[in-house]
Amino acid sequence: MTSVVIVDDHHLFRAGVRAELDGLVDVLGDAATVEDAVRMVLDAKPDVVLLDVQMPGGGGVEVIRQVAARAPGQRFLALSVSDAAEDVIAIIRSGARGYVTKTISGAELADAVRRVAEGDAVFSPRLAGFVLDAFAGAASLPPAEVDPELDQLSPREREVLRHIARGYLYKEIALRLSISQKTVEAHVSAVLRKLQLSNRHELSRWAVERRLIE
Repeated sequence: MTSVVIVDDHHLFRAGVRAELDGLVDVLGDAATVEDAVRMVLDAKPDVVLLDVQMPGGGGVEVIRQVAARAPGQRFLALSVSDAAEDVIAIIRSGARGYVTKTISGAELADAVRRVAEGDAVFSPRLAGFVLDAFAGAASLPPAEVDPELDQLSPREREVLRHIARGYLYKEIALRLSISQKTVEAHVSAVLRKLQLSNRHELSRWAVERRLIE
């Protein structure tokens, strides 16, 4: 039976996925944080890691980055409430073999896990087009137009950055994204560090220069 580890920062959701997959795949464990997820995946060595995209500490992208450095053959399937093109593209670029949304049924999810374990790429129907368009577009760009600085930001960090650039306060961003103000502050600190900027005004200017806001 195909083995899987579930990574999501919401306890009730992890419990629900475990229940849905019970008897269909072998759930070796679940984790709520990036740190716990990396440790569990490296210890348990599942066939597939089923992971959320947006979690504190870098999300699914960071889990993939840390695991891939020590276990490059590990396979990942993203499972997220988000169907935003930006989220899909970021996690696939990081190394996930597929992306399905949380509206999927238990049987369909188990089938997706098995297919990823066998080496297939699996996407919810409307998401496959995002990936094809993104990689076709990237291939046609001259190197100068690919922004390595923007590429290093997680989907959630880019989301926070856009809100900062539009002038929202931290508490307003927290409400709009359904996260805590401390989480917003942590994302801003991470973006400042990665982009080597000093404050939110420099962040805003950086975002405007790259046309990240309309």
